[in-house]
Amino acid sequence: MAFEGLTDKLQNAFRKLSSKGKLTEADVKTAMREVRMALLEADVNYLVVKDFVRKVTERAVGADILASLTPGQQVIKIVNEELTELMGGQNARLTYSPQAPTIYMLCGLQGAGKTTMAGKLGLMIKKGGKKPLLVACDVYRPAAIKQLQVVGEQAGVEVFERGQGDPVQIAKEAVEYARYYGRDPVIIDTAGRLHIDENLMQELRDVRATVKPQEILLVVDAMTGQDAVTVAKTFNDELGVDGVILTKLDGDTRGGAAISVRAVTGKPIKFSGVGEKLTDLEPFHPDRMASRILGMGDVLSLIEKAQDTFDEKEAGKLVAKVRTNSFTLEDYLDQIRQLGKMGSITDVLKMIPGVGSKLKDVEIDEDKVVKAQKKNEAIILSMTRMERRNPDILNASRKRRIAAGSGATVQEVNLLLKQFEQARDMMKSVMGGGKRKMRIPFGRMPR
Repeated sequence: MAFEGLTDKLQNAFRKLSSKGKLTEADVKTAMREVRMALLEADVNYLVVKDFVRKVTERAVGADILASLTPGQQVIKIVNEELTELMGGQNARLTYSPQAPTIYMLCGLQGAGKTTMAGKLGLMIKKGGKKPLLVACDVYRPAAIKQLQVVGEQAGVEVFERGQGDPVQIAKEAVEYARYYGRDPVIIDTAGRLHIDENLMQELRDVRATVKPQEILLVVDAMTGQDAVTVAKTFNDELGVDGVILTKLDGDTRGGAAISVRAVTGKPIKFSGVGEKLTDLEPFHPDRMASRILGMGDVLSLIEKAQDTFDEKEAGKLVAKVRTNSFTLEDYLDQIRQLGKMGSITDVLKMIPGVGSKLKDVEIDEDKVVKAQKKNEAIILSMTRMERRNPDILNASRKRRIAAGSGATVQEVNLLLKQFEQARDMMKSVMGGGKRKMRIPFGRMPR
């Protein structure tokens, strides 16, 4: 999980501050030394760390403490604001050309994940109602064209290829094709190298000069840490990029690249790849990322993830069923399947404020969770339609039959039914309105 180590160290530093009723300049500087070490260990660029710590210290020492906050909370607030600013301040969206088609050119070193990213980007744009076109301009790497065709097929996005030809000519023909057949935008997957060389840069300059892309998007591997920042700076200096896409952010526990790249290049991070699935692509929001780094959760991203996963019409039907007390085991099965699509349960839980820090010493066995979900599916599918729609009729003999049919025990069947009842009761309480007190399943609400 991205920033895991950094989050732990920062929370330890701030925990010492929060225990003090009044902060001295010495307290702040001691805490900032720990923050500095934490950022350096997270592979954040040294100059970036130096400037960041200076700004936070100046603000924290000279700040008027807000009446509603403790001194420690005020320092955390300042760190949060400065982290947000360091990573770009606000989300940088893709820009579109006033005259179709808009052209996006992906570049980066070999192995950064450009081809997969082209598919992810195409799928995201397609969901927005457009008809993107993927263009295979990596004519050197073995099976690169085939890989793009595979991800294109998975995403349901058309792929333009002309075999092992001239990349510049292929890009030119692709734009003409897109213009004629109404494809927009055009996403060009260019060749990479194991290292930056003049031949690579010249080819990219030639493609840029020929098709005049609206944006050049640099794809960098977040797991390479400072190397990613160096690559980003070199590409920007040599080619001029408009934005950065970080891949494999889910696999980098340090997260130094995400914090450094904007400060070093001056170019915004537009997206982050957070998994292997084509849907594992998130717009990069500096404020939300800062909250994650500080262990504060990310509610907005969680809501967006849920919105992408859950069908709006089906959600409306579910609300109606809960209100009319007709929520069944069939509906519960649908919810189990939808939640499974949201990805790692650990990642989802860490987006909830206050939960992430409590998971520090808790090891969640993802495989065990998936197996439990599959077991619950099997139990429900072993029921008759009447039983799924009327669980109250499930007596001892029916439970034994269902257990035998699903490879489960009667105890597991009873546990599922209990979970179903709890879910139904919780939904009822949520929709009960302001007159009824809603019970919080995770304990008391914070004062």
